Amino acid sequence: MRNLKLSGNKKWLAVITILLMVSQSVQAALWTITYPRPLEDNDLRAEYPIALLTLALEKTGVKYQLRASERILLQGKALRQLKENREVNVVWSMTDAQREKELLPVRIPIAKGLIGWRVFLTTKSQLGVFSRIDSLSALVKKTPVQGEEWPDTKILQANGFNVFTVPEYPEAFDILATGRASFFPRSVIEIQHELASDEISPDIVAEPRLSLYYPSAMYFFVNRGNPTLARLIQTGLERAIEDGSFDALFESTHQETLESLGLSKRKVFRLENPSLPKLTPIEDERLWHIPAQLQNQQP
Repeated sequence: MRNLKLSGNKKWLAVITILLMVSQSVQAALWTITYPRPLEDNDLRAEYPIALLTLALEKTGVKYQLRASERILLQGKALRQLKENREVNVVWSMTDAQREKELLPVRIPIAKGLIGWRVFLTTKSQLGVFSRIDSLSALVKKTPVQGEEWPDTKILQANGFNVFTVPEYPEAFDILATGRASFFPRSVIEIQHELASDEISPDIVAEPRLSLYYPSAMYFFVNRGNPTLARLIQTGLERAIEDGSFDALFESTHQETLESLGLSKRKVFRLENPSLPKLTPIEDERLWHIPAQLQNQQP
């Protein structure tokens, strides 16, 4: 009987040893994280999310390889591929209820809500028209252009806009340049890169005095079958928030742009966002950047 008991103990020791080895191998494993390749290698709109994702992964201490997908993936295609667990395993995108149903969000707004702060691309011939707009009711009479699958489209429609929709992002600039839409609302963290592009008509310019704001968040999303990766990214982001490195990266990336757009002097029209998921962490003030004229309003 004693020999049998000893044999059993040895078996348990073997099991424990195997479990420890598995645990150690998981810690030592190389995480290969693939994000959508942007339109251009120097796309400034992608630089910040990639830098923030890198920061988050560094905070976790895991070994990782961060790489772009083999081919260029625009947002709609990237989200579909992520849902099907193909080509990419992380995408950053503006959230809505449908996306959170199909994908797994890391609910930390990576742009601190600035994805919902919109200034306008328009044409030189339209500038005089926009200079006379002083109310939301007047702005609603103008036609914005947006992507068919973008959450912004639903937000604008819910607030009374007749939105001209396009299947792919580059087409929006053609619609604007040919006068089929009056303006193209762009996030304050996107517009300057777009204006600097040689791909758009020289007739397209930034409207200087108006803006829209709606509460929204851009998240990192992963496939719903990959909660471990979601927890890893969330842990890293939370650590970066706690030690101040999240805010330092955000400010070093965006502060100059925000000042150059003259946001504090712009007339702001606030819109409702009926698509904002209930679990959006609105109450956590650390996660939002609210410009001065909206300081007394919730993001």
